[in-house]
Parts: sequence; C-alpha cells; structure tokens
Amino acid sequence: MGVLMSRKQQVEKVQKCSVVVSAFKSGLKDRAAPEDAAQTEEVIAENGEESAEGSHQANKDHTEQKDKDSKPGSLPNQQASASSREEHRANQEAWGRLRDGKGVEPEDLKKGHQLTPPTFVRPKREVNDDQPLDVSLGQTEQPVNDEMCEVCEVWTADDLFPCRTCTRVFHDGCLREMGYLSTEALQDMRETAHTTTGWSCYYCDNVNLLLTEEEMYSLMETFKQCKIIPESCLVSDELLQYRHFVTKQLFERDLTDEEEEEVLAQFAALDPEKKGQIEWSDFLYHESLSVLQKFRTENSLVRILTAKERDRARAVFQSLDQDKDGIITAGEARRAQTSWFHKINKESQSCSVSISHVGPISENSPASSSSERSRDKAMENDNRPFTWENFLRESAIYMLASRPNSSAMHIRLPL
Repeated sequence: MGVLMSRKQQVEKVQKCSVVVSAFKSGLKDRAAPEDAAQTEEVIAENGEESAEGSHQANKDHTEQKDKDSKPGSLPNQQASASSREEHRANQEAWGRLRDGKGVEPEDLKKGHQLTPPTFVRPKREVNDDQPLDVSLGQTEQPVNDEMCEVCEVWTADDLFPCRTCTRVFHDGCLREMGYLSTEALQDMRETAHTTTGWSCYYCDNVNLLLTEEEMYSLMETFKQCKIIPESCLVSDELLQYRHFVTKQLFERDLTDEEEEEVLAQFAALDPEKKGQIEWSDFLYHESLSVLQKFRTENSLVRILTAKERDRARAVFQSLDQDKDGIITAGEARRAQTSWFHKINKESQSCSVSISHVGPISENSPASSSSERSRDKAMENDNRPFTWENFLRESAIYMLASRPNSSAMHIRLPL
C-alpha cells in the first residue's frame, strides 16, 4: 500500500511539474513584448474594453512586421529608411544654417580642427532708419583697418588680409579653420585682398545677413512653400516656377511674357560661367537683395553702407563731376552704377589701378546683352541733372549687391 501511494504521489508530482513548466513558458511569451502589452493597456484605458481585441491584433501585426524586418531580405528597406533619415537630418541642418546665416560648409572642411564659429546677430530696424543721412561729398572718411585678426585677435602685420567693405582683417589660416572658406575661395582671397578689386569677408560677402529676423522668416516660409531645398542648385525652370509662385502670392496674377524674359535674363546674370544652373548662395543673395529693394527705403539702404563704400561712391561721383558743381547727368549716374559690378581680370590686378574706374560693363560680363547695350546707348542721351544725394540713394542697393565675391550679378540694373 505504501508503494502504491508512493507511485501515486510521484504521478501527481510529475503533473505538477508539467503545469509549472507550461506556466513558465507562457510567462516567457507574455514577457517577450512588454512594450506591446503596455501599449495595449493604454489603448484599453483610452477606448474601453471593446478596443482590446483590435489592439491585440495590432500588436500581433507589429510583432510579425518586426520579425519580417529582421530577416536578411529586408536589408534594402532598412538601408532606404536610414538613407531617408540621413537626408532629413541633412535638410534640417541646412535650414538651421540658413536661419543663422552661416552659409554652406566647404566640402573639404575638417571639422575635427574647426574653430568656434561666430554668432551672427541679425539687425533690427531703428526708428530713424527711413530718415535721410547727411553724407558730405567733399569730406572723405578714410577708415583705418583693424590691427588684429578678427578671429584670433593676434597682430602679425603683412600676414593679415583686409576686407574691402568693412575694417576687419584676417589670417588665412584662421579663416580656413573657421570653416567659412573652401581651399579655392582662400586662394582667391590671397590673390585679390591686397588689390583694388579687393575681397569681402564672410560677414560682408553674405548679404543675407542684412535681413532682419522677420524678413528672414518670411523668406524662409516662401522657400518652404515653393519646396526650395537649401544649399541646392537651381535650373532655369525652377527659378521660373519660383517666380510664378511669388508673383501669384504677392499680386494674385501670373507672370507676363516680359517678366518671364526678365527672369531668364536674371538667371543668365546669376550663371556667368553658363553652367545651366545657379549656385545656392547666388540665388539666396539675389532673393535677399530683392527683399531689401522691395521693403526698405533708399534712405535706410544708405545707412547700411560702410565708410569704405561711401568713400568709393564719393570717388566715382567726383571723377564724373568734371566742373565740380556737385551735379552730374542721369546717364553718367547709370554708367557709374555699372562700375560697382566691374571685375578686373586677375592678370591685370594691381594696387596701382584707379579706384574710380567707371565704364560700361564689358561684352563678356554676365550682365551684358542686347538690352543692356541698348540701355547704354540710351544713357548717353539722358542729360537730366543728378545731385550727389540722389546718386548715393539710387546707388546704395547696387553697392550692396556688389559686396559678394562671386562673379554673378545679383541685381540687374533697371532697363
């Protein structure tokens, strides 16, 4: 009897062990997806018990999809997803650089050795911005360049390269480490900074920095609505499509045939090397100057000019005012405005070239066309009187447009 009872107890013990093992396995299954269970509880709490069955089904589908994605055959999908995320991150960084006015990073930049870039502060409109500024014709300002490098604040005499627009000076090595100039741009700076043509520093070259935060926000919203991707090149069709959209938004109408021709002419002016596309920086500068031209008064633009730019305007005006009565003709004023975009060939660059060179744009200039040549002829017969004050106000936007180092013409002269 004792033996029979012992065997019965053994059977019961085995059955209990089987139950425990089964329960343990079930517990492992339940613990396999704690996140899914938590999600199910949240759904039940929000939608009631009726949604529980649907939630369990959704979790089951989610688990099956995860198992499917983990198989070797799903690798292309994972790579596509990673590529999409990387592209999104790059676009977000580009929008951030656009907002902060930092421009395009050179591809050959070694970020491991990069110095801390400066923080750009966009200007604010002042109460008296639209009031006329008294700029004397007879008294030159002759600003003196800074003594120390803007970046490292060290003086090394001949090794410093001055900006043609402001009084800042820089070491070429510091500019390279800052990450704002590529190797090619640095070489151009070394060749031009000490010539009459000169070189604009990254503060002055980027005319987008002249926009206020409000103006920049408005411009960025327009770019987003037109699906313009920052730091990408544009072809002529994209520029036309963009102009159509802006005209529709501002004036509730389409571009006329004449306006389309003007857009294509501007495209040619922004593409001096005839690549069939315009660089992002040139497009951005053109749009930034268009904002200034549309929404700022001429007096406010004169206030943006630096002392060097005002001195250059004086030199040009005085070279045209042969009888020294403070008045030139409108035709002479128009020809002077073309001189802001005059680019001296590197072979002829020399510090001995006159700063007051004035003349029509050369035949191979990006702005040269039959319409420009017709305009030049018409200017010769325009003898309306033009005072120094009028000359400075009307020339301000063109002087600002000539700040960038690019050979593109960022604003076309009026026909």
